[in-house]
Amino acid sequence: MRPRREADDACGIAQAAAVVGDWWSLLVLREIARGHVRFDQLAEELGVSRKVLAERLRALTDHGVLERRRYQERPPRHEYVLTEQGRGLLPVLVSLQDWADRWLLGDGTLTGQAPDDGAEARRVAALVGARVPAGVRLPGTDGAVHDPVSPTARATVLFAYPATGIPGLPADPKPSAVPGSAGCTLENRQFRAAWPEFEKSGVAVHGVSTQTPAEQAAFARAEELPFPLLSDDRLQLTAALRLPTFRAGQDLRVKRLILVIDAERTLRHALFPVTDIPAAVSRSLDLATACGR
Repeated sequence: MRPRREADDACGIAQAAAVVGDWWSLLVLREIARGHVRFDQLAEELGVSRKVLAERLRALTDHGVLERRRYQERPPRHEYVLTEQGRGLLPVLVSLQDWADRWLLGDGTLTGQAPDDGAEARRVAALVGARVPAGVRLPGTDGAVHDPVSPTARATVLFAYPATGIPGLPADPKPSAVPGSAGCTLENRQFRAAWPEFEKSGVAVHGVSTQTPAEQAAFARAEELPFPLLSDDRLQLTAALRLPTFRAGQDLRVKRLILVIDAERTLRHALFPVTDIPAAVSRSLDLATACGR
């Protein structure tokens, strides 16, 4: 083993690598972000030996990244949840995924689009049948903090989009430099127009992006949206569902997709990539209405 250098004691990269810089530690964090918080769940999802898993959980807990909580007394059982310090690593996980999607699994192109048969499309398709983690809460444009899955609706349509314009700021007169990143205002307006049908069918609609709550609230007021927009600016939902992203300037943006989630939090349908927005809005209404029949 290489001797530790004194210069590394003041290097943030070296210090972070000492905590999460191996394969299993990163994958443990990935699975806990996805809602797999119990030891047996983690062992099954990761296919790792119980000894290795126990070592990584112990190290991450000792470093304050995870908290060990008892959920059963006899016999004693514990689950592992992210601390505030651990949640600070979610943007790191998403950035690693974004880098790999572009440079290792893709051809290096910066784009808000995705091929139908690419790694991102396969990952989104694999979400069908999974459950949305119960602990995710996102600030909404109505000033409340929301579960992205409505607790009262027959189903929830969750549509993710890169970013809307911000009222009061001049629009960029040039076409977007990132293909597929435009059209978010149109998408919100399409859902607004169809809202009476969603409401009549007992289906909730939530829009989600990585814009800040203030940016979303200004847009929602200007457009008079009848449904809340949720801010995932801390990338909780993006990390939990491993949603595909791209970089616009220095910001990570979620690529356009639509998820249909039933009342039991099970993801029933995933529409991705979305290229025909009006058709996708109509399709999501049909799929969501069929939930619970």
